Amino acid sequence: MIVGYARVSTDGQTLDAQQAVLREAGATRVFSEKVSGAKTDRQQLAKALAALGPGDTLVVCKLDGLARSTRDLLNTLAAVGEAGAADTTTPHGRLMLTVLGGLAEFERHLILIGLGRSPSTTIQSRTATSTASKSACRSNRYRRDRLSISEIPALAL
Repeated sequence: MIVGYARVSTDGQTLDAQQAVLREAGATRVFSEKVSGAKTDRQQLAKALAALGPGDTLVVCKLDGLARSTRDLLNTLAAVGEAGAADTTTPHGRLMLTVLGGLAEFERHLILIGLGRSPSTTIQSRTATSTASKSACRSNRYRRDRLSISEIPALAL
């Protein structure tokens, strides 16, 4: 069985697009909720994990919808593995999960920086000073403030 999980953070967002993609991917059961990914008590995620059995597959549209940090992802995937729905016993499987978790956490930090928020980890302070982060902030300010292209390099961060 293919089980889908869809999550959005705010009431202003819609689950429709994620649910449609999950159904197109063959999900026979889709669990959806509007709750912050920072919350550890995600009831629909718990139900999705409980619905998994040996040989089943859990499908999400975005990895950061499943977990907000590498640790959170590894804990969630441990539950998936305990249900028999994922093989995380091989070194290759654990490596892939760790890399994917790191990418999800990195993506979350970039989103927060782009929104002008500060992630609560020390990694953010190093990332915020990088050229990529400054470029992302400039791009967001360009769109928000309707600046001309020539004004972007002069933005003070």
